[in-house]
Amino acid sequence: MKLGIVGLPNVGKSTLFNAITKAGAESANYPFCTIEPNVGVVSVPDHRLDVLYQMYNSEKKVPAVIEFYDIAGLVRGASQGEGLGNKFLSHIREVVAIVHVVRCFEDDNIVHVEGSVGPLRDIETINLELIFSDLEMIERRLQKTNKLVKSDKSYQLEFDLLQRVKDTLESGKSIRGLDLTKEEKEIVKDFNLLSYKPIIYVANVSEDDLLENGANNEMVQQVREHAKSENAEVVVICAKIESEIAELDDAEKVEFLQDLGLEESGLDLLIKAGYSLLNLMSFLTAGPKEVRAWTIRIGTKAPQAAGKIHSDIERGFIRAETISFDELVAAGSIAAAKEKGLVRLEGKEYIVQDGDVILFRFNV
Repeated sequence: MKLGIVGLPNVGKSTLFNAITKAGAESANYPFCTIEPNVGVVSVPDHRLDVLYQMYNSEKKVPAVIEFYDIAGLVRGASQGEGLGNKFLSHIREVVAIVHVVRCFEDDNIVHVEGSVGPLRDIETINLELIFSDLEMIERRLQKTNKLVKSDKSYQLEFDLLQRVKDTLESGKSIRGLDLTKEEKEIVKDFNLLSYKPIIYVANVSEDDLLENGANNEMVQQVREHAKSENAEVVVICAKIESEIAELDDAEKVEFLQDLGLEESGLDLLIKAGYSLLNLMSFLTAGPKEVRAWTIRIGTKAPQAAGKIHSDIERGFIRAETISFDELVAAGSIAAAKEKGLVRLEGKEYIVQDGDVILFRFNV
């Protein structure tokens, strides 16, 4: 899962990236200190792996991971080449979802590229640049499809859809809020539009506002209202606190969060929001050599889940020996679970559930 972190310069984007990935991207108080997208790989916290690691006495545990791309700050006019422009827009096309960091705190010591803090204006600035870039692409595709539809009526649906998309973009709205049929969604997905990518808005707040989850911060409320119109997720984070958490080990992190009265770090919340937004979950494999979490879309059938491990396993799929994590833990061991008849043999139509512990049988 690749998530691209975007935002105007100096909104806390690189500070957040550094904190959640410990990757050390340069964070400076001036625009364009990030030129190429820095990439950080983050493990997805999953307590179930720890339990299975002990139960199977495994040699190693391998969590699911998320790749965060720290994409340079966009500015007004980026789609026409302002700032570092189109180069950064192309980086956004490579990610599956956008993490849009929005500044929701006042600090006279940190300059704002627009001269003042205004989250809705900042969101609009970024969104419009994505829209302008998409519009240019859609207009080219519309011209091409217009020629094709004259000789082949099977292109009519695509042509009509392109026209709807163009009208929406020209009205200054992203495609995320467009009501599409299943067939239309498949066609739009092929366009790889920036303004269609799922988005998580990260409201970067002060420490005081974080403790209240932004409840009394009017700027955070504005971000939340806007997000509703795009079916987007909102996570409230204090990048400064995340930086402090990043320096701690696991035990210190738990204590630090408890002292603040928080249950989870901003990174944990961001990962949960990413899984929710992208309709993702994890199944597990376990054995003496390793325990591992595998990320799949909710609704994935057993053979396709097996394909996440290796294409040969999907191709030669026979059955999936399956037990839920909770049932396995209650039984105490996989041997005890088998004695009690808790391990199920599932076939090709089985839809994998979150937390399933699976051993795939296959023959190639």
